[in-house]
Amino acid sequence: MIDKRPFSLAVLALSGAAVLAVPAIAQNLDAIEKRQQLMKDNGKATKAGGAILKGEAEFSPAKAEEIFGQMHEIAMEFGDYFPEDSKTGGKTEAAPAIWEKPEEFKAALVKYQEDTQAAIDAAPQDLDAFKQQFGKVAQNCKGCHEEFRVDK
Repeated sequence: MIDKRPFSLAVLALSGAAVLAVPAIAQNLDAIEKRQQLMKDNGKATKAGGAILKGEAEFSPAKAEEIFGQMHEIAMEFGDYFPEDSKTGGKTEAAPAIWEKPEEFKAALVKYQEDTQAAIDAAPQDLDAFKQQFGKVAQNCKGCHEEFRVDK
């Protein structure tokens, strides 16, 4: 007669390990989903600014303040969502460079934070002033996407 207990214990141990791994995966996906939502929100603000530049939407100082305010709030929160366990999964577009060059990523994020704050502080009162500030802020987006985003 064959003793099945060692096999049963191995199955039980593997099942337990799989159950314990689920929270780590969920945490990973939570961070990825949060940063993806922040980027979607940032994209909406950027699109609103682009519409003003294209003449598809009317400029107003209040709208400029709203756009730059949204972008700044996102900039201040975004860096919190790149834990080590969020490198893959959830259709992430985060490039490995984020974790390979953490100081450069942090510097890019700080520059975006500073430029969005400068745009708020500039409080553009006309379209030309808005264009100047929006151009500086949008340049950050482009640069970060080139180095720290994988296009899928």
